[in-house]
Amino acid sequence: MTAAEGALRVDFVTGAVAHRLRFGGGRGQDLAKAMGLRAGKTPKIVDATAGLGRDSFLLASLGAEVTMIERSDVMHGLLQEGMARARQEGGIFGEILARMTLLHGDAKTVLPKLEAEVVLIDPMHPPRKNSALVKRELRQVREIVGTDEDSEALMRVALRHTRQRVVLKWPAKAAPMPRIEPCSHQILGKSTRYDVFMCTTGVERSGV
Repeated sequence: MTAAEGALRVDFVTGAVAHRLRFGGGRGQDLAKAMGLRAGKTPKIVDATAGLGRDSFLLASLGAEVTMIERSDVMHGLLQEGMARARQEGGIFGEILARMTLLHGDAKTVLPKLEAEVVLIDPMHPPRKNSALVKRELRQVREIVGTDEDSEALMRVALRHTRQRVVLKWPAKAAPMPRIEPCSHQILGKSTRYDVFMCTTGVERSGV
């Protein structure tokens, strides 16, 4: 979130993140369902495009061990600072942060080394036609990381090197990502949808 002076800031303790922690709906939320979290099943998750870390924090709050990958030096630094503040807060925040690991690097290179069970990919999308609808902090993130023009390449790497499922977080009304095979199923929300690709262990998927 943004500090008073308008600088981008990662905050897991107050504001929208804390509200979602208290009132978000637990494992009934679309993201949790898409990632395969259900009673008796909590896969280890890799968030390949960590960004502000909010989805990772939510998933960790639901009991998942989450490894975040961030290649931007600036965003990685902001995440480190935000995680340190949350650890200092202690209590439930300390417990959640204990399940979160942050790696610095390009996910296309890091993912093949992780043997991930479930991978989340949330690319930075091109600006919408009505840019006024885009929240200020997301515009700030875009200024730092760009528009992830290699998102298709990242999807192909994830599909080759993930054991259970890859989840693409995508605008609800957007066309499927080009040159990627059809997803197994979708979970559709008001503004966001999750395209779920079920993977075959140890077998490289055709067409990727």
